[in-house]
Amino acid sequence: MSKLSIRDIDLTNKRVFIRVDFNVPLTEDGSTITDDTRIKATLPTIQYALQHKAKIILASHLGRPKGKVNPKYSLRPVAARLSELLAKATGQAISVAFAPDCIGEEAASLANQLQAGQVLLLENLRYHAEEEANDPAFSKALASLAELYVNDAFGSAHRAHASTEGITHFLTPAVAGLLMEKEITYLGKALESPEKPFVAIIGGSKISGKIDVIDNLLDKVDTLVIVGGMAYTFQRALGVTTGKSLVEEDKIEMAKAALDKAKAKGVNLLLPVDNILADSFTPDAKTQTWDCSVNFPANWQGLDIGPKSIAAIEAVVATAKTIVWNGPAGVFEFPRFAIGTNAIAKAVAANKGAISIIGGGDSVSAINKTGLADQITHISTGGGASLEFLEGKKLPGVEALTNK
Repeated sequence: MSKLSIRDIDLTNKRVFIRVDFNVPLTEDGSTITDDTRIKATLPTIQYALQHKAKIILASHLGRPKGKVNPKYSLRPVAARLSELLAKATGQAISVAFAPDCIGEEAASLANQLQAGQVLLLENLRYHAEEEANDPAFSKALASLAELYVNDAFGSAHRAHASTEGITHFLTPAVAGLLMEKEITYLGKALESPEKPFVAIIGGSKISGKIDVIDNLLDKVDTLVIVGGMAYTFQRALGVTTGKSLVEEDKIEMAKAALDKAKAKGVNLLLPVDNILADSFTPDAKTQTWDCSVNFPANWQGLDIGPKSIAAIEAVVATAKTIVWNGPAGVFEFPRFAIGTNAIAKAVAANKGAISIIGGGDSVSAINKTGLADQITHISTGGGASLEFLEGKKLPGVEALTNK
């Protein structure tokens, strides 16, 4: 990693502004957190700062309040949950203080009163439209609260917002937190110097959101596996009709170009060889297994990969040294059509000799549901950010950090 990390700076008695990703799902009324994964992911950085006697100021967005105060998107429940998690992790009673705004006199007063080893959480950054607009005056106001800046919010690193990019013009050094460091290290190594064979599995419904990822990976991988709804666009590019399956008509030429590039580069581009077809998009539809080289029946649609496709993917994954997986193989929400996705999850976890990296909400939830998350080398916390990283794009929140 070419950027400074929190390990490279002296935190003692310093007010440290840590941008975290506490964009957690809440109940409809905003009172209760339903999944605290993102809070837990940033605990190592917060604990590191506590151990090194920092005065910690945490900042995050939550939801889309559209630049206005909306109690439904308040971070107040997060302060309470974080207090519990820190007490459990450290064995000490740590009460996380809460500022009712992220800038202004009260926030400044609470920040200035902090003692070493104390934690303050600011209210939702997106209560101010200036956050997403990357407004310099707002960036400066955030920066005025602290003496050092740490970004641990990889999930927001692909956005040039005041708290991820603007603030670094007023607060230096700007360094990576431990979670951010881990994300950059694993994803960076996969793209720059992967151990071979390198296998990437790209799934999900649409090719449009991932065509740049596919294009970039074709320059780096030995095998590219295409699954999910996007595979039907590829099948159409090969001249097979696909019934009522999801197809992006305007992307068929792009799929042809990817097939041609794979051939020219000597990359094994693996498409499903059989599919589970359904007569309707419902959890209890009638199904049949269908050979992908044969035109689909007109009123049927593919909702998962079939047993031969699963076996082919398992064989490729078993020999890999680097595996990147982003996106499900079927309609993962319906248990009957989650078989392919779950099989991929198990195959990736079973290869203990490979570096395995999983990104994207559905792939992550698949690995969590199978109970195999602890057997994966790295699970990315940033859906959009990890995709843009895999596209080879520069992420503003990473670029803004101080170089080593």
